[in-house]
Amino acid sequence: MHPFQSKINQTKIHFNNSDVDLGFRNLVDCVLDTADQAFYKKTINLVSWKEQNPDDREHFTRKSLDLLQELALLKPVGQDENKPLATITDLSKKYRRSSFEIGPVSLLINPGEIWGLVGENGNGKTSLLRVIAKDLSPDKGTITFSDDLEQLKLYNQRSHLAYIPQRTPKWHGSLKSNLKFTASQYGIFGEENELLVLMYIIRFGLWSFRNYKWSELSSGYKMRFELARTFLRKPKLLLLDEPLANLDVLAQQLILEDLKLMAASLSNPLGIILSSQQLFEVEKVADKVIFLKKGSPIYIDQTIEEKKSNGVEKTVLEMDVQLSKEELSVIIQPFPVEQIQFNGGIFIVHISRRSCMNEILQKLIDSKVQITYIRDISKSSRRFFIQTT
Repeated sequence: MHPFQSKINQTKIHFNNSDVDLGFRNLVDCVLDTADQAFYKKTINLVSWKEQNPDDREHFTRKSLDLLQELALLKPVGQDENKPLATITDLSKKYRRSSFEIGPVSLLINPGEIWGLVGENGNGKTSLLRVIAKDLSPDKGTITFSDDLEQLKLYNQRSHLAYIPQRTPKWHGSLKSNLKFTASQYGIFGEENELLVLMYIIRFGLWSFRNYKWSELSSGYKMRFELARTFLRKPKLLLLDEPLANLDVLAQQLILEDLKLMAASLSNPLGIILSSQQLFEVEKVADKVIFLKKGSPIYIDQTIEEKKSNGVEKTVLEMDVQLSKEELSVIIQPFPVEQIQFNGGIFIVHISRRSCMNEILQKLIDSKVQITYIRDISKSSRRFFIQTT
């Protein structure tokens, strides 16, 4: 089955399961994949209808499914090549006024792939993003982009390397007028400008805020604006510095879901690297993770950690239970416990045996322990934060 048809079918499932918001975001992605202005207009008209009939969810779902059925007859503006977007080899950057150095870092970034960049503050995440974005020059190593980017001059090349810093500058005027100006900067004019801007306003949930000014938007919607402005450029590689900072949990989840969906675009698949302190949320959507400690990668997609582990596998559990350290030690004594760490709030238990989460949980239940939460972090970068504390 063609990927576009699979996407159509999955979108239909969302609607049929009453996941209307998710289904509609997928529907908009399908429309954007076609680059068909007639369908842009139909989508915009549908959203305008919804604005006038906000409580008529049943008819909105029916209209969305009708539009989806029409879309199934079209084909997306596809990109068949699946060559790496960027190959980063032994990249390093040293600051002359200090001994701090980033790298060496080696990465292979593919279309549709999301990399999570994690580590404590001050460990080089922002600097690494800026080097990849060509805001800073590396001291050693190379960054080789895909053929179509390598052939462009630096200015045009950087237009496809989108870097969104944690703190974005204030803008003036309405949200919509700023997006229309951005689109015009990249050669999109006339009716196409209006339609494409409205489509990205819809896609990032900004329709009700399209006439708002910067001061009237929350942090979450300011980030959504930055994403809409960036996607108008059709980037190949998107670099995000702490995009989840200052966002509530729901806003974080929506941003990450949208990034996952947009990265997998059939018409413009892109690679994404995002730095964040929200480890578990990022790991849910990231295909690969890089952990920086004092500028050096100690974990990249498990490969470095696997080499250091010498084949020894173990279970690492994080738990919040109503026990003292001594009481917990007695209960799990039958297991090959290497270490129990306690920071005053949670326990970190290291067990020299793989995949024993369920057995530990059952043991705690049998012992009638009050459990607030328990999580297996054996393959999470969370365990590296613990090691640094």
